[in-house]
Amino acid sequence: MSDQPRRPRKPAKPYRRPKKDPVRILAFEALRAVDERDAYANLVLPPLLRKARENGDFEARDAALATELVYGTLRRQGTYDAVVAACVDRPLREVDPPVLDVLSLGAHQLLGTRIPTHAAVSATVELARVVLGDGRAKFVNAVLRKIAQDDLDGWLERVAPPYDQDPEDHLAVVHSHPRWVVSALWDSLGGGRAGIEELLRADNDRPEVTLVARPGRATPAELLDEEAAEPGRWSPYAVRLTEGGEPGAITAVGEAGPASRTRAASSSRWRSPTRPSRAATGCGWTDAPDRAARRRCSGRSPPSGAPCCSPPRSSRTGPVLWRRPCTATRGPTR
Repeated sequence: MSDQPRRPRKPAKPYRRPKKDPVRILAFEALRAVDERDAYANLVLPPLLRKARENGDFEARDAALATELVYGTLRRQGTYDAVVAACVDRPLREVDPPVLDVLSLGAHQLLGTRIPTHAAVSATVELARVVLGDGRAKFVNAVLRKIAQDDLDGWLERVAPPYDQDPEDHLAVVHSHPRWVVSALWDSLGGGRAGIEELLRADNDRPEVTLVARPGRATPAELLDEEAAEPGRWSPYAVRLTEGGEPGAITAVGEAGPASRTRAASSSRWRSPTRPSRAATGCGWTDAPDRAARRRCSGRSPPSGAPCCSPPRSSRTGPVLWRRPCTATRGPTR
C-alpha cells in the first residue's frame, strides 16, 4: 500500500432549488390539458392567463410570451416531433408525454423564436426540474443540447424525407401538417408545388388578436393607445395587437367591452402518429386513417345541428378551401 496521503474529496455542491418560471409553467399546463383532455388551446389558455394576471404573476409581456409558447409549439408540433425523434435513443411512444411536452416547448424556443440558445435551454431545464424532477431534467438537458446544434432549416434538411422521393411526407414534416391534409389540399389546388407550399406556409402564420371597437362603447383611438397596437386591415373599427397577449387585461376592453377575435385559432394539437396518446381532433383536422373516416369527421354535426366543419367545395372559379374554427364537437379519434 502506498504511504501517500489520500487527496481530500471535493465537497459536494449544495442542492439548488429550481427556479419557478410562471410563464413556462403556464405554457406547460396548457399543453398538458391539450394532451390529457383533448382540450382546445384557445379555450384553455385564456382562463390560465386571467388567473395568473389576477394573482399578480403576469404582465402584458409575460402573457404575450406564454401565448406564443403555447400556440407556436402546437402549430409546429409535427416538425418538432420529428426533430426530437432524431435526438433520442428510443421511439417517441416510449417517452413520457409530459417529457415530450417540455421538449416541444424547448424545441420551439430554440428553433421558432429569437430567444438566445443558452436562455432557452436553461429555462426549459429549470421547468423540467419543477414539473418532472431532477432525474428527467437531465434527459431534457441532453436532448435540448443536441437540438441546439442546428437551426430549423438545418434540421429540416436532416429529418424531412427528400421531396423527390415522397413529396407529401416532405411537405407534412416541413410545414407541420398531417399527411392527409397535405394530400387533400394539394388535390383541391390541382397540383403544383408552389401553390401548396404557399398555402401551408400561410396556414402556419402566427395569428393576430384583433379588437373591434363597438360604436358608442369604445373608440379605435382608445385601443390604439395600447403598446404594439396597430389599425386593423379590414375595418376602421378594428385594432390589431401585433404582440398578442390577453385582451381582458386592456383597460378599454374592461370598461367598454369591445369584441375580440383571433384571425385564426390553434384550437388543438395535431397528434403525430408517433405520439403515444390519442389524436386530438377538431374541425376535420384529424389524423383519420382513411378518406371515409375523414369525411365522417367533416360531416359530423354538434347538437345544434350546425355543421362542425366546412368541407372543400367548388365554385365557378375553381376550388374554394377554408378552415372555420369550431369548438362544438370533435370527430373520431384513433
